[in-house]
Amino acid sequence: MAEDSTTIELSRSELREVAGYAVVCARPALAVFEREHPGDRRPRAAIDAAQAFADGAERTKALRDSAWAAHRAAQEARDAGQAAASDAARAAGHAAGAAFLHPLAKATQVKHILGSAAHAARAFELSAGDDPTVGADHIAQSRILAHPVVVDVLRRYLAAPRGGGRVGELIRQLDASLR
Repeated sequence: MAEDSTTIELSRSELREVAGYAVVCARPALAVFEREHPGDRRPRAAIDAAQAFADGAERTKALRDSAWAAHRAAQEARDAGQAAASDAARAAGHAAGAAFLHPLAKATQVKHILGSAAHAARAFELSAGDDPTVGADHIAQSRILAHPVVVDVLRRYLAAPRGGGRVGELIRQLDASLR
């Protein structure tokens, strides 16, 4: 991709593939959230909505709303001092948000592709006493799960940007391993 480009091409089938990838990366972390909040279905609903889109459903306001609801669940878990549950819910929100990847040639869009994997990895790290090897294992698994279409889409964007704390580091690790 040329650095002076402002947009990239994205087909609906590519968006579905990216969303499906985000779902398989985020789904395992639901258990982390649901241990703390067994009655809160918002993250699961976001994952289910993202999966429906990946399977052929339309990209709707309900899908976007489910992403926002999962992010609200993440904020509530964070406010309650449940960092692992917060990152797990954030992974679900990013999975639903992946359907809304923008065709803007900006590095920040990489989080729409890889954010669910990085937040899930962080949730697992925190659940294991902040053990970075646990997160690295999830990132390695996420790398294996990436379909060639996902890698092709990722390569159209600039590399993941700096910042973002530990989740940003995990995004950059996964980004570098897939390019």
